[in-house]
Amino acid sequence: MIDKIHHVGIAVRDLDKSLEFYRDVLGLHVHAIDTVEDQGVRAALLTIGESEIELLEPTHAEANMAKFIERKGEGLHHICFNTPDVDGELEVLKQKGVELVDQKSRVGLAGMICFLHPKASRGVLVELATPMDVYRG
Repeated sequence: MIDKIHHVGIAVRDLDKSLEFYRDVLGLHVHAIDTVEDQGVRAALLTIGESEIELLEPTHAEANMAKFIERKGEGLHHICFNTPDVDGELEVLKQKGVELVDQKSRVGLAGMICFLHPKASRGVLVELATPMDVYRG
């Protein structure tokens, strides 16, 4: 069951410069910063109420995020919904025939995550996440 928006992902060319706005100007608290090697991004999660903003900087020119920024520029990349059971949610979506990017959950900055293909959601990249402190897999 999806219970809230976990975060909104924003593609950025320079994470440190972007933090100057989101952290220093808007005053958002940085919850986590890490490099996610398998996704080719350096990412930061900033808390805003019960949700977060995720800033995503490509770590190399061949990374999908670098290609996204090259095609579309900086800006909105994806929306992530929180679920207490990402694996169960993924199975339900498979049974419904939803087109997926990930066939099984994997570790991401937001916890255990998976992505749905944008074709499934009318052009919006959707991520599902279960924070690690909740994940039971």
